[in-house]
Amino acid sequence: MKLHTITSLLPYLMETAEIIEQENGIYSCPIAHFTVGMQANSYLFGHPIWGEEYFKRTHRSETFRLRWQKACGSWDQKIVVDIGCGPGNVYATVGGSPSLLIGIDIAQGALEKAQQVGYLPLLADAHHLPLIDSFADLVIANATIHHCDDMAQVLAEAARLVRPGGLLVTDKDPQASAWKLRGLGLVGQKIQWHPVYRRMTGRLHTTADEARARLATELHNNQPGEGITPELYHQVLEPLGFEVKLFPHNHHTGAEVLEGDHGRSPWRVRLCQRLSGIDPNTKEAAQSIMCVATRHCR
Repeated sequence: MKLHTITSLLPYLMETAEIIEQENGIYSCPIAHFTVGMQANSYLFGHPIWGEEYFKRTHRSETFRLRWQKACGSWDQKIVVDIGCGPGNVYATVGGSPSLLIGIDIAQGALEKAQQVGYLPLLADAHHLPLIDSFADLVIANATIHHCDDMAQVLAEAARLVRPGGLLVTDKDPQASAWKLRGLGLVGQKIQWHPVYRRMTGRLHTTADEARARLATELHNNQPGEGITPELYHQVLEPLGFEVKLFPHNHHTGAEVLEGDHGRSPWRVRLCQRLSGIDPNTKEAAQSIMCVATRHCR
């Protein structure tokens, strides 16, 4: 594990950036408007107990690792920026030896954990990053964009950091067409969020407080039909000079996602979709979209 200091970050900061170094080694950029959504994300992912459970149990599977390694290739000797890094799940799962690994989040508690994994932690607003253009070999945002107030703005900011020939990879943002639930399908989905149900099934959020905190962070996955669309990726990234490849998938699918296999969703999801008139076997019904976008060389 290679630890970085502010000296590693300085070449990539905007001249106007105001960076404060805290005693715990977290670097922070003042946020002009800390929105309600940001507060919700900071609270949930920075919580000392829930954050630790999230790190241990989420985005840590073998299928996740294989999918991400296929999408990104090796991280060795690369400058990597992880937007919405949380406690460091992606790097802890994928591994590698990047020359610089910047983790950006708004939850200080999460950044403290990410620092232990090997990230240079930067507390900043993903809508307005204090970093220069076109310096990163790889920019990633896993399960991040739908937690942000303005998905298009965050996607554009992430793209801005990618060097010509570099990669932007996003994943685990809910596909809007998969969640157009109605009638009994919508009722079934709501039941799955109930703390009693989650405790009985052994799912991650087992208390009412946790469940409420989680729902508060789902800024674009709270109502039927909310989520991200293929059109958003194309509309934002292609004018910025990216070749965009999209891979809808269900969450327990590995590297085969990059070959066009979207996998099979859990029976609970399939049932709710069936009850809503959605064919769960289509790519439009896949739970999430992975985006692998390459910036054209000038």
